[in-house]
Amino acid sequence: MLVLAIDTSGKSGSIALARTTPGPSDVEIVEVVPLTGGAFSAQLVPQIAALLEKHKHSKNDLEAFAVATGPGSFTGLRVGLAAIKALAEALRKPIAAISLLEAVAWSSTAWSGRAWSSTAQGAARGRVLAALDAGRGDVYVGDYELAPQLRMHSERLLSRDEFIAIAKGATVVTPDAALAEMVRAAGVHVERIEYPGSAVIARMGWEHLKRGQTVRPEELEANYIRHSDAEIFSKPKA
Repeated sequence: MLVLAIDTSGKSGSIALARTTPGPSDVEIVEVVPLTGGAFSAQLVPQIAALLEKHKHSKNDLEAFAVATGPGSFTGLRVGLAAIKALAEALRKPIAAISLLEAVAWSSTAWSGRAWSSTAQGAARGRVLAALDAGRGDVYVGDYELAPQLRMHSERLLSRDEFIAIAKGATVVTPDAALAEMVRAAGVHVERIEYPGSAVIARMGWEHLKRGQTVRPEELEANYIRHSDAEIFSKPKA
């Protein structure tokens, strides 16, 4: 199965072409193409076409899609999700919608992507807080159980003080250097990981696809968590 994965949640994004294979690894990442500069709307479709052509495929060879649904950039997420919706609808193929916070938790050393390792440092309870810097003094926080299968308890937006308060005694996983340092300074165990880009989204997407956890194009929505400025400032005043 040929899977196209997209992450446009941040200032930089990427596209991954992946092929599922029999065997322990299950997924072969054919190539990852970076998207830089933030102008994803101008780059995304041409880059997808070029990636497929380079590997002698057409869009009709794609059998499934995986996409990071956020939280992250409002504009970037809209562009990525619109592209996936259009392709999936035209080709009538399934979509695996992946929360970026789930991808952070999945990238923990306590979780191999298939099974929980209770021997990993700080993983005695099999639970982690996946954290991303949300700006404005806030943190996107996902509370995830790692065993026996990755399971979400909650995803929410917290102030930094609120986050530190609930993180006491927990294991925090984050790709953000400044956030990791703040958590460490508060005496909380933290694991700094690489940012989970489209290659991770592809691998997670395959896990979702195998379990039948897919959405139709009309069901695909961004996982913003925070309201946009437009939504906030357009609310009528009491």
